[in-house]
Parts: sequence; C-alpha cells; structure tokens
Amino acid sequence: MKLTVQTFLTLDGVMQAPGGPDEDRSGGFEHGGWQAPFSDPAVGEFVDELNTHASAFVLGRRTFDIFRGYWPDQTDPANTIANTINPTPKYVASRTMSESDATWRGEHPDTARLLKGDVVEAVRALKDEPGDELQIWGSGDLLATLLQHGLVDRFRLVTYPLVLGSGRRLFNAGAMPTTMQPVEMKTTDLGLVLATYEPSGPVAHGEM
Repeated sequence: MKLTVQTFLTLDGVMQAPGGPDEDRSGGFEHGGWQAPFSDPAVGEFVDELNTHASAFVLGRRTFDIFRGYWPDQTDPANTIANTINPTPKYVASRTMSESDATWRGEHPDTARLLKGDVVEAVRALKDEPGDELQIWGSGDLLATLLQHGLVDRFRLVTYPLVLGSGRRLFNAGAMPTTMQPVEMKTTDLGLVLATYEPSGPVAHGEM
C-alpha cells in the first residue's frame, strides 16, 4: 500500500484543529474551527474521491479518539465518508492505549487495532501488505515521526487562505528534506488550493 497524507492546512502550514474549537487545544491553541467559514463543495468532492482509494487508515491516539467519537454515529447511507471510515481497518499508534481499548463503536467494533512495537517498523510492515492506500488523517505527532523516516508516498493538501501564526504544523524541524513533484492542482472559487504531491528525490542545491 502507498502511505498517503490527507490534511487541511493554513497558508502558514498549520494543520491543528480545523474542525472545531475543542477539537485540539493542546499547546494553548485557540483557533480551533478555522476551517468552518470556508464551506466549499469542491472539498467534499475531493475527499469523496480520495476515500475511494482507502484500504486502511493509520491514526494517532488523539485523532483516533476524535474519529471514533463521531463517525460511528453517522449512519446515513448517503454519507460516503462514514461509509468508508467505519468498515475500513484502522490502526492506532499509541504508547498509552491498551489493546482492549482499541475498539470501534457501532457495527464495526473489530476494525480498529493497536499498532505494536516500533511504530516506524509497524507502518513499514503495513505498507508491505496488499491494497491501494494506507491513509493518514490528522495525527500530527505520528506524522512527524513518519516524515523523519521518509515513509510518506503521497500528500493531498487542502490549503485555506488564512494565516494563524501558531499551532501544530505539517512540516517541522526533523522532516526529511525532499523535493515534491506536483501531481494535480486546483483552485476553488473560495480560494482554496487542492493539491496532490509526491516526493521525487533529495533537495538539489546551487547558486542564483
């Protein structure tokens, strides 16, 4: 499986708590819910399309708890996101969660599993399994670790036209220097940029 990142970003790279004020206040973050004023149908279409590629999800503990607190209650057959997330295998990376606590509410309790041992090696093993994509949503701490080891194969970024100046960012110190190849890019009527990138090798250097 390809390991893919799907995330919502501000212009200054913040990915923390796009969905609501109380989604993630860690670090004293007070801008939760910054995504809400930009309701754009193009984003829904973008997410619907990428969900068709999900063979499994790998999530950090905080994102996993947010997801399992919401998606099992979304039972409308027309909800394509819920219809992907609920029945699809979900692997959670956590140092504090017990195996018995890694469960999913609703009709699919056995679709959640705890990653065991070294998280980098565990994710490498998942990538070796058959399937289309192993997708990451949110999960900033887990993602930072995987970026340090160059494990991400594809980035799908939805960038919103605002700057926050604080909050957890997608790329931080320690991320492996990488050149990105644009695969697809679109700008919506509200000014959102929907872009897909794939790593294409080390950073080249020269003089201008």
